[in-house]
Amino acid sequence: MSPMRRRLGLLIALAVTLLSLAGLSGPPPAHAADTLLSQGRPVTVSSTENPFAGANAVDGDLGTRWSSAFADPQWIQVDLGASAKISEVSLSWEAAYAKAFQVQVSADARTWSTVHETSVGPGGNQRMSVSGTGRYVRVYGTQRATQYGYSLWEFQVYGTKDTGGDPDPAPGEKLLSYGRTGAASSSQTDGHCWECTPARAFDRDPASRWATSPTNGWVDPAWISVDLGATAQISRVVLQWDPAYAKAFQIQVSPDNANWTPIYSTTTGTGLKQTLAVSGTVRYVRMYGTQRATQYGYSLWEFQVYGTGGAPITPPPLPPDPADPPRIVWQDEFNTPAGTKPDPAKWTADPGTGPNNELEYYTNHDNASMDGAGHLVIEARKQATPGTSCPTDPLTGSGTCQYTSARMNTGNKFEFTYGRVEARIKVPKGNGLWPAFWMMGADFLDGRPWPYNGEVDIMEVLGKDVKTSYSTVHAPAYNGGGGIGASYRLPGDVDYSDDFHVWAAHWDSKGIVYSLDGRTVLTLDKAEIERTRGPWVFDHPFYLILNLAVGGDWPGPTDASTPFPAKMLVDYVRVYQ
Repeated sequence: MSPMRRRLGLLIALAVTLLSLAGLSGPPPAHAADTLLSQGRPVTVSSTENPFAGANAVDGDLGTRWSSAFADPQWIQVDLGASAKISEVSLSWEAAYAKAFQVQVSADARTWSTVHETSVGPGGNQRMSVSGTGRYVRVYGTQRATQYGYSLWEFQVYGTKDTGGDPDPAPGEKLLSYGRTGAASSSQTDGHCWECTPARAFDRDPASRWATSPTNGWVDPAWISVDLGATAQISRVVLQWDPAYAKAFQIQVSPDNANWTPIYSTTTGTGLKQTLAVSGTVRYVRMYGTQRATQYGYSLWEFQVYGTGGAPITPPPLPPDPADPPRIVWQDEFNTPAGTKPDPAKWTADPGTGPNNELEYYTNHDNASMDGAGHLVIEARKQATPGTSCPTDPLTGSGTCQYTSARMNTGNKFEFTYGRVEARIKVPKGNGLWPAFWMMGADFLDGRPWPYNGEVDIMEVLGKDVKTSYSTVHAPAYNGGGGIGASYRLPGDVDYSDDFHVWAAHWDSKGIVYSLDGRTVLTLDKAEIERTRGPWVFDHPFYLILNLAVGGDWPGPTDASTPFPAKMLVDYVRVYQ
């Protein structure tokens, strides 16, 4: 920050202090019917001018602030924790304010509705009466009033939370069902659903599930129950359904596992994630299905009971979110001399043939080395590997692998949960080439099969279309061609093979935000995906992967025009937490 800007900020801070002493600090209080919903809630921003982090704008302290990069557009977004009816938004601007901006609301942090817009923003303290409903609220600045960025002392959102949706926990409320003993009318154990026993619904593992048996078990009624271990006062039941869900079911409770009383009943079950407000003093809780929504049985990824009392088993703590701003915790700058192999303390070669009907054989780092200019080079070559077997090469007709390349990962060397993950990469161009920067759930190395471990693709580009990049996640309920993601293109006439670009994923307990060269290209909201697609399986350790594939189902085969050797250049890989 320039000395002039720093002095200006100090003068503004002094003015705020003097106003506070005079009893005039900040905007006037909200109407008595409105609640301040934003204070202390999670914040996401387009950029940060260190050390003025986004959280400073919702901390209730007029002496701290958020500041952005010196560019348009920029934004700050707050997660209210649940859907709310928004009535007022208050902005307390620093001298670097927005001349033109919008106030927007969203249910999923992807699709936004504008509830206030101006091109003549005056700065200072602004209070705007608005009308909208959403979980997320953001200020989207499109024109700065100064040469600097955007800066807010406070960003306050007022309104009332909806009663629907997935509420924040009540005071003292705990997860009572974790690890407790379950029972069911039947269970499935076969090649389609291995050991899908009742315990799988109470393990807080979104990638394991309970299912009724296909042998005389895909019938109505069917049920699954849990023993809370002692009498409890329950307040909430969360059901995360597999596609085999209940159209009609009851939540029943019992003091003795024999006499059951319904406390919730529906004939219009929606499947996916259902959060049910319930009330009862019980020891046993069960889901009693009376009408299946499909030809199959009943299946739950998770059956969670919340409340007080009982005999709760403390589940492993969830990992902490990254700091704001995050700090670098792992990096490889690839600055060793030309010909040096990847650092064995950081990377493991992953030799062998590839999946997806790929045509290459991955060597033991023979195709990966430094160029002496600060880059890792992953090189695909037209080079047969005797004794190997690949899908038939359309150019030669051979079933021997006709190409070599490199695949490397950080498994068992560096594994992590949450953070900002980024790499600066230049991709090759040519039919059949498939460069990728991605992450795999670390339990894959322990034998858990794909996609139950989860996969996070940060960058995939097909050599036949180097104007388009893809970011995607894969999980049991959405994978392969059904993965959740998006494609995006560079502006103008350039393509990804022309120069280096920075692909990044900011991953935390709320979801994943993908960016390209600092521009957000895709936001995946955990709560929205659980509500609309299925379980989110990405809250556990992952490791990094770099590779350059040749051929395969998606990129298609090489042809006579494909240039070999083809090189994927990586300037750096960094992880921040």
